Amino acid sequence: MKVTKFVSSSLKDHSLKQFIYMRKQFHSLMLVMALFACHSLIAQNAPEKYRPLIHFTPKSNWMNDPNGMVYQNGVYHLFYQHNPNAAVWGPMHWGHATSKDLINWQHEPIAIYPDDLGTIFSGSAVYDKDNTSGFGKDGKAPLVAIYTQHDEKAIKAGRNDFQNQSIAYSLDDGKTWVKYSDNPVLRSSASPDFRDPKVMWHEPSKRWIMSLAVADHLNFYSSTNLKVWNRESEFGLNNGAHGGVWECPDLISFQYEGKTIWVLIVNINPGGPNKGSGTQYFVGDFDGHQFKPYSNDTKWLDFGPDNYAGVTWSNVADRNILAGWMSNWLYANIVPTETWRSGLTFPRELGIEKHSGEYYVTSKPVKELVGIQSSLLSFKDVDLSKGFDLMKRAKNASMPCQIDLQLLKVNNVELILSNPNGEELLVGFNKEKNEYYIDRSKSGKTDFHPDFAGVFRAPRISSDNKLSMSLLIDQTSVEVFADGGLSVMTGIFFPTVPFNKIMLRSSDGAVVNEIQYRSLKSILGK
Repeated sequence: MKVTKFVSSSLKDHSLKQFIYMRKQFHSLMLVMALFACHSLIAQNAPEKYRPLIHFTPKSNWMNDPNGMVYQNGVYHLFYQHNPNAAVWGPMHWGHATSKDLINWQHEPIAIYPDDLGTIFSGSAVYDKDNTSGFGKDGKAPLVAIYTQHDEKAIKAGRNDFQNQSIAYSLDDGKTWVKYSDNPVLRSSASPDFRDPKVMWHEPSKRWIMSLAVADHLNFYSSTNLKVWNRESEFGLNNGAHGGVWECPDLISFQYEGKTIWVLIVNINPGGPNKGSGTQYFVGDFDGHQFKPYSNDTKWLDFGPDNYAGVTWSNVADRNILAGWMSNWLYANIVPTETWRSGLTFPRELGIEKHSGEYYVTSKPVKELVGIQSSLLSFKDVDLSKGFDLMKRAKNASMPCQIDLQLLKVNNVELILSNPNGEELLVGFNKEKNEYYIDRSKSGKTDFHPDFAGVFRAPRISSDNKLSMSLLIDQTSVEVFADGGLSVMTGIFFPTVPFNKIMLRSSDGAVVNEIQYRSLKSILGK
């Protein structure tokens, strides 16, 4: 009995110890699983490598031209060329995002899908407040989208009339769209390039005006109801740059010294000022029938390699707000991102100024930028002869950020972004050549295309004795607005590890009157 009792007691002890051991193991396992789940969640929420922190990007897959940009009921609508199935160009849909401040964006369901008439190429959207289209119902005025349909079946059949213009309307603030039953509303004139309708209301003639890209020029059309279009005129056969196909036009107006000044924006690919894609513009008069430029000189909205297909939001009263595709057709499909490709430039407020008898368009970041700015750090009378380590001097400095430089004299000045791997991006002004530049030849990954690395230049338009530069720096892009936005450059880059140092220097010992620094809050995850 005693032996039995002893054995039984030992067995109970052993079982208890085994239970305690197993419970500890279980708790350890649960802790590991919890930590792993937490780590996975953090990894999912962490910014993907190269994804911008203050610029709009698609949630996944491919994006190019911004489309259908319209403002209604306090909401900015952004539609964009989108391939929902891959991170390269493919069957085009209209992706959709919305914002109340042009900064923080909400991803929305795909707005317009391909149909039997073709895929959905670039176009525009308007708020038809007077219901000229007749699509309105019960006092609700419609949003109307006007877009190109690209018919691959027609191409395979050997036809040239494979790009036509169609329309759709929305009565629920852009959430859902109904395609017009009699699409297309404007058929191709047998040109293989017949696309990108940008529509505006012309108050003096009480008509809708469409600017349409046709090969290497534009056609203007008019309509009273957005359904029936009449050809008015053409422009551009003997104007501007003709190194490639004209695309994504936009006709906008400004008030300057009591006069209405018209600006015609025309994107071109190839043939831009720094290889590949670019955006030119013309300044002149428009009478509802014909655009007449003040000169045939080619002017560029952005001299950098990475601002293309830019157009403006409609229905924003007296503001002209533009955003462009932050890439270049030379390498857009092969940049080293994985689950997504391409972003948009930071929204820009366009203005008009006159210099040496010529009108120029200016570009500046929209005033809404203040919503993500940190408090200002200012450094006065900075001698750059020995260099100035901005990240060391500005406590808690980080990127993305905004940096503003003011020089009382025109001198050489250069800003260097660098990382521990010895990679660097240079942005500056060369006094001898009177030009601004972005040098990304040693900026990290550049071997995916031979034209990605190199130096990109912009002439200085201003003749002011003072020089200013404002830079928006994201983790993979820089936007330069010089001399109040007269000379503008945009460039993307792909360092192997993030840039974490900002230095300023001058080869001729420039003294910067003031350096202003503001960090910018990330918009990811909002």
